[in-house]
Amino acid sequence: MVSDGTNCNDAISHVATSVICFISLLGICHGVHILLKPLSQPRIISEIIVGLFLGNLPFVRSGILHIKSDNNGLQNMKFLTDFGMTLYMFALGLEMDPLVLFRIPKREAIVAYTGMFFTFVLTSCTASFLRYGMHPNIKFDLAFSIILSSTGSTLLTRVLTDLKIGKSDIGKFAISAAVYSELVTILIVCIGYIIFQPESNFQVRHRTPDQHEYFKGHGVIPLGVALVVQIILTLVAGPIILSWVNSANPHGKTFKGSHLVLSVAFTVSIGCISPLMGFSPVLSAFVTGVFLPREGRVSQFVVNKVNYFLTFVFYPYFAFWVGLEAQFGRFEFKTLGSWARLFGLFAVGTVGKIIGALISGLIFKFQWSDSIILALLLNVKGQLHIYLTIIAMKNDIMSYSTCIGMILAMFLKIVYVPMIARYIIRRARKRLPNQPLALQWHDPTKELRILLCLHGPENVPSAINFMEITKGSGDPGILVYATDMIQLTDEIASTMVSSGIDDVEVTDANVVQLRKKITNTLQEYIDEHGDGVTLQRAMALSTYNTMNQEIYNLAEDSMISLVVLPFHITLTNDEKAYENNIGFRHVNRKVLRNAPCSVAIMVDRGFGAIRQISKSSSSVLNTVVIFIGGKDDREALAYAGRIAYHRGVKLTVMRFLVDTEADNCNTSTKRTSQQEEEMKHDDECFANFYEKHVAGGKVSYMEKHLVNSAQAYTTLRSLEGRYGLFIVGQGGRVNSMLTMGMNDWEQCPELGPLGDILSGPNFSTTASVLIVQQHNPKVEPRGADNEFCIM
Repeated sequence: MVSDGTNCNDAISHVATSVICFISLLGICHGVHILLKPLSQPRIISEIIVGLFLGNLPFVRSGILHIKSDNNGLQNMKFLTDFGMTLYMFALGLEMDPLVLFRIPKREAIVAYTGMFFTFVLTSCTASFLRYGMHPNIKFDLAFSIILSSTGSTLLTRVLTDLKIGKSDIGKFAISAAVYSELVTILIVCIGYIIFQPESNFQVRHRTPDQHEYFKGHGVIPLGVALVVQIILTLVAGPIILSWVNSANPHGKTFKGSHLVLSVAFTVSIGCISPLMGFSPVLSAFVTGVFLPREGRVSQFVVNKVNYFLTFVFYPYFAFWVGLEAQFGRFEFKTLGSWARLFGLFAVGTVGKIIGALISGLIFKFQWSDSIILALLLNVKGQLHIYLTIIAMKNDIMSYSTCIGMILAMFLKIVYVPMIARYIIRRARKRLPNQPLALQWHDPTKELRILLCLHGPENVPSAINFMEITKGSGDPGILVYATDMIQLTDEIASTMVSSGIDDVEVTDANVVQLRKKITNTLQEYIDEHGDGVTLQRAMALSTYNTMNQEIYNLAEDSMISLVVLPFHITLTNDEKAYENNIGFRHVNRKVLRNAPCSVAIMVDRGFGAIRQISKSSSSVLNTVVIFIGGKDDREALAYAGRIAYHRGVKLTVMRFLVDTEADNCNTSTKRTSQQEEEMKHDDECFANFYEKHVAGGKVSYMEKHLVNSAQAYTTLRSLEGRYGLFIVGQGGRVNSMLTMGMNDWEQCPELGPLGDILSGPNFSTTASVLIVQQHNPKVEPRGADNEFCIM
């Protein structure tokens, strides 16, 4: 009894000590990561440094062995590492689609395969001279070259995401190419493992008559048949069981524990078939994952939970285990061959990837700098490469010196990635336009990019008419990002699932139905009248407090020149009453303050209710542009230039001028140099517009000589009922006498004095208003560090 109690206390003590040590390991990793943050090093670097350093301290190694009651601590850690790698490979396989191998290769696949081929050739040619293996032969050299030619897609994804370039064009391209590379490599390794026994100097497998080695000694055919049976059962039974579990556990409802247990039990049972016949459990987990359905809630749930466990628990533990196994004291520092293998591993892999990327880059007409960047990113190795290296060393396939050299070479291939990220960001900043993202400076030979925001289906008719009149002649046309502004609530948050790098998918039934309805209506317009319009769908999912930031990010990501926001007051379905959404009003005001481009607010009071405007339609939209002066009015005039030649638009430009000859006109106020400069810009801008559009007779022109704001107000009221769309600037005038005092009775200051009058309840209930604000060049773009186009 005493002995049992003592053993129980010792076990509890050992477990407690292990937990404390692991928590300390996580704390040290976090502290080192904070210290390395100024160097932009990703978290994986701090984990590797801490793991290699602590694992090679003598008192840490002796402490690990002392903690374990059987004095076999490293073997117990190896068991936990194998379990973690099994989960890692299962999640990796579940995120990959094997059907891509049977489709026409994309650019990413060709770049990946080209780099793999040249790396394989160079490594095969140098492996015999550098003698990486303990007993080198052609089979080892080929296996070694295949593994070394691949890329660690999971680690590369994690690093690029940490460095904020995972969603850039070149980041997404590199990650996609890495997935192709790793998928092909692991499948080749699986086939090779069926035929050869790595632990027996890569001899061809044969059946062992010794019954004690029954499970370990099956030949090629039994092992291959077992793996084929496992794949067939996975393909046949997997979709049936997971589909039933998914249908019984829709998004938004709590996952039933019994169904989750059933899914896990099925997966484990399937994954154990080939290991019972001698196949690697780690590779079997990948095969099971890669042939299971990727879609559905249960697959997404498992991937999210496993990746969370790997990121915050397994990866630091794995780095520490590598440090314990890779004893740097056994590295042959005084031997030239050790250093040759170390730098050879780094140089050969890098040169092979660069050659492959340059050749494929010539095919696809990439810039040579982009090709080299891709090559350096695809040269990154992952946890699987390090794991296989340690296993090869422990089975005397590879020497300690070579193993440590490979680990150091893989470490060096991660360290330079932050420098590449800084170069990409620096180059992206240089490619940002020098002029503000505004219509006045838009190059007419280039496609105009517009972010068109929508509250719901009620905004779609207005959005369609806006796209129609804005697309101009159709060459080069417009690129429209139709963006749904969705308020993030607790109910919607509970239905969000991960769908890629920093991406989430909303599965709430109401949101899905709303977005589908909007998409179908917009697509119907594109199919029938969408010449000159390229449509992309987007979503700004956030609370009202931060939705403006979502819009900033979308605008900066896509180099938008104009953001169009719906007015926060909209007509109800019966078109008799108005619905006031104060939350969207706060969003509009924030966007107007710090937008990275020009902004327009659409007050729809009939613009969307009229029949769809088209060039072939007999109906005409009477439109007037009010021009007083200032940068916002110049921006409104620039937009008017785009719609001037649309057959469905009858455009009038009305300029309000101060009547200096009137008796009661006060002209004694002295103008500042800034005011004089603004008036000069107004005259130049209007003269260019007049010569281009008015002189040919297509656009009507009217002048109103007014004395004060009272006459300006009276003139606006006289236009009631004559026009269906008013286009005005938000503000930006130089203390014009014609708007002075109008802000005393403003109800919506964010619309400016004219916009507030035209959209007020006392004005026409059938006249829509477009209020335009030109981009403020003093607002620095904040998104260049995160998302940008590069290729």
